[in-house]
Amino acid sequence: MKRIILQTVIIVAFLFTCSLCYSQNKGAINRKWWKEAIVYQIYPRSFKDNNGDGIGDLKGIISKLDYIKSLGVNVVWLNPIYSSPNDDNGYDVSDYRNIMKDFGTMADFDTLLKGMHQRGIKLVMDLVVNHSSDEHEWFKQSRSSRTNPYRNYYHWWNAERGKPPYRYSLFDVNHDAWRYDSLTNAYYLHYFSRKQPDLNWENPKLRSEVYAIMKYWANKGIDGFRLDAFQFAAKDTTFPAFPNGFEKNFSQYYAMQGNLHGYLREMNKQVLSKYNVMSVAEGAGNSLTDAHNLVDAERHELNMAYPFDGVDIAKPDGYSLLHFKQVFSRLDSAFEKKGWLSVFLANHDQARMVSRFGNDSPEFRELSSEMLTTFIMTMRGTPYYYNGDELGMTNAGFTQIEDYRDMATLNEYRHVKNTGGDIPQFLKRIAYDCRDNGRTPFQWNETANAGFTSGTPWIQVNKNYKTINETDEEKDPNSALNYFRKIVKLRKDNLVLVYGRYTLLDKQNPDTYCYTRVLNGRKFLVMLNFSAKTAAAHTGINLSKARVLIDNYNNPSKNGQLRPYEAVVYEVK
Repeated sequence: MKRIILQTVIIVAFLFTCSLCYSQNKGAINRKWWKEAIVYQIYPRSFKDNNGDGIGDLKGIISKLDYIKSLGVNVVWLNPIYSSPNDDNGYDVSDYRNIMKDFGTMADFDTLLKGMHQRGIKLVMDLVVNHSSDEHEWFKQSRSSRTNPYRNYYHWWNAERGKPPYRYSLFDVNHDAWRYDSLTNAYYLHYFSRKQPDLNWENPKLRSEVYAIMKYWANKGIDGFRLDAFQFAAKDTTFPAFPNGFEKNFSQYYAMQGNLHGYLREMNKQVLSKYNVMSVAEGAGNSLTDAHNLVDAERHELNMAYPFDGVDIAKPDGYSLLHFKQVFSRLDSAFEKKGWLSVFLANHDQARMVSRFGNDSPEFRELSSEMLTTFIMTMRGTPYYYNGDELGMTNAGFTQIEDYRDMATLNEYRHVKNTGGDIPQFLKRIAYDCRDNGRTPFQWNETANAGFTSGTPWIQVNKNYKTINETDEEKDPNSALNYFRKIVKLRKDNLVLVYGRYTLLDKQNPDTYCYTRVLNGRKFLVMLNFSAKTAAAHTGINLSKARVLIDNYNNPSKNGQLRPYEAVVYEVK
């Protein structure tokens, strides 16, 4: 009997120790599903048109769910699909509980969500609540009279007080964020377009409305929210005058102001903490402290930051890899102990990744696309990947203003023209960085309109669709598409690429970016050549016994010489 008792005690002690070790190990890396997610962003207007009206729709996405699953991604971020007059491609919402007619019906949405969940894919939706559409019922009521119960849902400045202190608008033709409305002899505030009046988050009734909207979608079963432009939501409603020229760095005056953190804690308490959802903020303030404060778990605000520090590096005249390495290394160090961040190089507000950060010439397009993909998939943080980049889709090649559809671009063109600016120079710049470059239809095959639609597409299809398309790349085992699938699998199979410690190597090398990822005794070495020439990488690591995990040339050398845009990941001792 004593023997049995002793054995039982030993077993219990062993199990307790194992449980403690597991708990401590789990606590050390603090595993969460949204940290291990690979997010695929779908721009619904340009993904797949099902009914031939030239506009992508929910049924189109449904028809491609098996393709999305084949990529290996496990989260889809869907740009806004709510009812909208479409002044800013859905970011001007007129009804947060309904679906834009261009995209389909709520029944289509329910089918989409079910289809995603059946395939093990989670759905994150945009939450656009810094502003609404001026056609939202709230705003219609708000502008109807000064005594209307909805008046305080927006920011108004009565005209008898004189003209309000200047505020810069990102999308307005005149860059003036105050718009006069004669109905009540007052100005309303719009940081974006005139049709996107800013919501008044200082009003608790407005906040309650937003939380109810979030619960509506969470109860439908969605898996997360991306808070669009939310860093601008809190304002000093006394509207003090800002210094002359503040618009050159407007984020310093607009972002992370007032009681923003208080609103986020309230949102977390009212909604986010009650559901197993991920939450991410667009933008991350003006400093690493701002970014960290958004996502420190102890503060009970959001899950992850989405900083623009990296994506803003690319410029028409090029960028410095040294600066690139510095920015991403600084971001990693800021979130090494607490909080979490997103890693991305493109989205719906950017031109194409390979045209900005890589080389979209026929010779190097696929290689540089694969190299950039390797970077995104091997950094610490949740990778966000924009639809079409897995094919290596490029900038549109637009040459005239009539090619563009982006409201912000068209308004800026009018501004440049009205002020006597340099139109040829403006057209040259937008050919490089206009966000319409990333919004051209997905290139499915070689048929008319790249298989996107049987009708006339809402924006031109890139003319290179006959050489860059999903159907052709499916057949090529060495295509950018199939490389994407391989690197996604590598990340999913190796937690070292999710949670491992990051260490930058060969810091001053202007051509190569090399780093290690280390976790639980395993060490991965990532070597990336960002140049169009062979470049030496000095890592100080002996590669003679290293195991190649992936390489975009399929036959890597082990002497530290990287061919143009080569990407290789090793496991080293």
